[in-house]
Amino acid sequence: MSDRLLITFNAGSSTVKIGLFAVEGRHPKRLGKGIIDFRTTPLRFRLLEGERQVDMELKAQPGEELDEVLGEAFTHLARIYRLDDLAGIGHRVVHGGDVFSGPVLIDDRSLRQMEALVALAPLHQPQALRLIRAIARLRPDLRQTASFDTSFHRTNDDLVRRFALPRALHERGIKRYGFHGLSYAYIASELARNWPQLAGGKIVAAHLGSGASLCAMQGGQSVDTSMGFSTLDGVPMATRCGALDAGVLLHLLSQERMPVADLEDMLYHRSGLLGVSGISPDSRDLLASEAPEAKEALELFTLRIAGEAARLAATMGGLDAMVFTAGVGEHQPAIRADICSRLMWLGIDLDPAANATNHAIITSAASRIPVIIIPTDEEQVIASEALPGLMP
Repeated sequence: MSDRLLITFNAGSSTVKIGLFAVEGRHPKRLGKGIIDFRTTPLRFRLLEGERQVDMELKAQPGEELDEVLGEAFTHLARIYRLDDLAGIGHRVVHGGDVFSGPVLIDDRSLRQMEALVALAPLHQPQALRLIRAIARLRPDLRQTASFDTSFHRTNDDLVRRFALPRALHERGIKRYGFHGLSYAYIASELARNWPQLAGGKIVAAHLGSGASLCAMQGGQSVDTSMGFSTLDGVPMATRCGALDAGVLLHLLSQERMPVADLEDMLYHRSGLLGVSGISPDSRDLLASEAPEAKEALELFTLRIAGEAARLAATMGGLDAMVFTAGVGEHQPAIRADICSRLMWLGIDLDPAANATNHAIITSAASRIPVIIIPTDEEQVIASEALPGLMP
């Protein structure tokens, strides 16, 4: 298998990230990465790294099934990479519920089990399943695996996962699951590799992108996280609301007669930074804006993140380090600075120059708690988890 190619798919709500890996022994080595962007019309296919840079329109139209889109993308990939002897395909699937505690080789039974979890992640799960089904039709010879965002948080204590609701609901699956687990698994591995003196300690990692969450890790394992039953929970996000008083939902449904579909659309697509600012879901646009609504949206964002970091530290009974990752966490010094300023009482002393240049360590030598930037790589985790299921 030394020259074989492994492809990973990381399906979001509006894009599909593609990872291209050479299988060397039992270790995947990244060759390149790409993206299919469903936000544009026509769709765009980009190869961002690797042997050749590609940025082109796709003729295929998005629909309920993705056979034509993937078929065209595979045709372009085949001009650069050998696709006739693929080792297999690895997928990120957001929700594994209590069914999946780790990666699985996809078969009819596991696919049905994943489909049964769509209601728990309506924004992300359907896209991953469409990809899996399309590949099965296009290349029925290929083995496919699934890696789950929820699996990393299966180490959370039952007390942490419980809502203060009747016990019977907990037994029926109404509990906290947590997400962004593949990202946190990568952060844990990077801490062990590059900061072994911290890896076994009490860490709060903040995955801040268009979706955002925080995770408390102790000894490299998740012990608590900000997201709960759904990807709506926790801190505000680009277009998602974050934690919300359930009474607000009761009021909107019963008093304002808001249809459930409209409520779902508002919570997932019209809230968060976009909802508060009324300007944009992109924190870069809000940072560049002089509008007071933009400033308020960002302040609410950083206030809630700092508060959640403190709550997670309380779960662990202390804090040894904090990690920022994902697009906002890795690349936006102003956001990090505001969060850290709200956590100075914990002993965080930011180094402004290091923060401004996105240095790996952005705190001063006097800081009691180091704050680190670690670029995440979910596709690397998917590839590493896929290999055991694909090896003969």
